[in-house]
Amino acid sequence: MTEVVSMKHLRRTLIASGATLALFAGFAAPTLLSATAQEINPSAVAPPHGAPASFADLIERVRPAVVSVTVRQRPDAVQEQQLEGLPPGFEEFFRGRPGRPNGPAPTSLGSGFFVGQDGTIVTNHHVIEGAEEITIHTSDGRDLPADIVGSDEATDIAVLRVRGGGRFQFVTFDDASHVRVGDWVVAVGNPFGLDGTATAGIVSAMGRTDAGSSAYVDYMQIDAPINRGNSGGPTFDLAGNVIGVNSAIFSPTGGNVGIGFAIPANTASAIVQQILHGGRVTRGWIGVSIQPLDADIASSLGLEEARGALVASVTPDGPAARAGIRQGDVILTFNGQQISNSRDLTQRVGATAIGANSRVEVLRDGRRQTLNLRLGERPAENTLASAPAPNATPQPEQEERGGVAQSSLGVSVRPLTSEDRTRLSLAAGDNGLVITSVEPTSDAAQKGIRPGDVIMQAGGRSIRTAAELTTAVDAARRANRPLLLQVGNRAGRGFVAVDVGGQ
Repeated sequence: MTEVVSMKHLRRTLIASGATLALFAGFAAPTLLSATAQEINPSAVAPPHGAPASFADLIERVRPAVVSVTVRQRPDAVQEQQLEGLPPGFEEFFRGRPGRPNGPAPTSLGSGFFVGQDGTIVTNHHVIEGAEEITIHTSDGRDLPADIVGSDEATDIAVLRVRGGGRFQFVTFDDASHVRVGDWVVAVGNPFGLDGTATAGIVSAMGRTDAGSSAYVDYMQIDAPINRGNSGGPTFDLAGNVIGVNSAIFSPTGGNVGIGFAIPANTASAIVQQILHGGRVTRGWIGVSIQPLDADIASSLGLEEARGALVASVTPDGPAARAGIRQGDVILTFNGQQISNSRDLTQRVGATAIGANSRVEVLRDGRRQTLNLRLGERPAENTLASAPAPNATPQPEQEERGGVAQSSLGVSVRPLTSEDRTRLSLAAGDNGLVITSVEPTSDAAQKGIRPGDVIMQAGGRSIRTAAELTTAVDAARRANRPLLLQVGNRAGRGFVAVDVGGQ
């Protein structure tokens, strides 16, 4: 099994903690729901002062609200959804039997918790994804069928409801504004199918933006031990409030190493309310693909600091296109609020009402201008995922001979042909220069430029000839800046700033 040695590979090692093999083939028959006339109020525990001598009172009060979620999945669900992106060696955890990769899809186990006495349950989207049948196992030993009210892949939140209703003890979300690094936390869930397991630890970090692929979640990191099967379970503070929804772990082995991630209650609660009110989550959308603005790209554009979001592509006839936003623009502010980075823009746009009129300040050709646009609705995540990534990893091509050398860039280029347009799925009007070779020690090579890539823009302008590329290189050298290139290949398009040497 390959050991993870750096945070660079974090995305591939965030193991969805809800998927684990069921150790049984059938389920207990659902029992009849019993209702009482007594009103059930949210669980509440008075916070003790200082370090608690015991968590027993807290756990006793909240445990009845925590459930196990058993999901019988579609036969294709594991291979299509859970195996994607896993490190080598982990696939066997998610298949029918170790050593039988084509065996039947397993039952998936996760955790959840009641947030309403009517049987409303919160869990993770990845726990119930691809579900054919969902069974809830309560702390008092009942197995109850449940239906999906709605789910949101982008934040990994799902809402279920026990079929037929009933009266259940429940817990409530806190706004988590009081949570600080070092605070005690208690996690209750279903690791490896062990119902009602409670663990304790502290908040290790807040606002983790490097703990997953979601642009909409700034994760809370905890060291309370959680494992596969804890996904969707609650993280409590000492007052018995839910301050997070357990979602993932970082581990080189697949087991707990003290690094777990929870969706903060602020984010989870807002998503749950949207689902309960409308059955789904909607977000604002402007119709652009954006890429991070690093220091080199910022310098090539004349910016003193790398703040803003670089527009890598614009969706035809989308809100941004209709407002006049162009490829290569840098979005500096949105509705008067400065944009720190591409993630910040995504979150601000997503939180804006669909149909709202918004002001966008962009940097174009060294000048700032403000554009007005009307937000659309963000398409489904699978629709967006099917679009080519604007800054995807370049796919190496076989190095060609010939071409005009551009020594300052460390590349040789030739004109774009009709065969190149077909290979790269370019339109007839797209222009550029095909890179035939790259000097291995050049900055271009270090930035990931490869033979077969196409330079489509240089210095913010389309190029057709080697002479136009040389003009752009000379202009960047005189300005003592890197040269901003738009590079295309079979994986998509993106911008990269390449050093051309100073005056």
